[in-house]
Amino acid sequence: MRDLLFRWATPLTAGLFLVSTISGVALFFGWQSGLFHEMHEVLSMVLLAPVAVHLWRNWKPMLGYFRRAAMPLALAGSLAAGGFFAAEALSGPGRGGNPAMAMVKAVQSAPLSAVAPVLGLEEAALIARLEAAGIAGASGSDTLSSLAASRGEAPMAMMAKAVTAP
Repeated sequence: MRDLLFRWATPLTAGLFLVSTISGVALFFGWQSGLFHEMHEVLSMVLLAPVAVHLWRNWKPMLGYFRRAAMPLALAGSLAAGGFFAAEALSGPGRGGNPAMAMVKAVQSAPLSAVAPVLGLEEAALIARLEAAGIAGASGSDTLSSLAASRGEAPMAMMAKAVTAP
């Protein structure tokens, strides 16, 4: 079994790295995000297993890289670059994160009277749509988040009910 792992570690690392590279470039340029997003996340996590086996198998040669300045400098530079992006995202309220999710949260927190026109509906039509989906007693001052919380549902599920015609 150990020989099998060792035999496949490097080819799997190369193959999964290629998939991660292609999907990462596609995500960076916004090409087919729905197609590449989950693929990139899941297969990048799977990539960790053959990388770990590859490192295990090549541990002594790997340590040799630390005898030269290139490896520590490259690792320090990589961590600094990651830290730069993390600092940007964490530097203040509203910074970083997915702007689409920020819009989703804004819609979830807005009163139904404000959400209805965004959906091209009158307030009464949105409330009727929610009632048809089993959400009774909603008013224009309610939010999708509050309606979801009062029923033990996820806010995204409530949004789905708001946009789905009966």
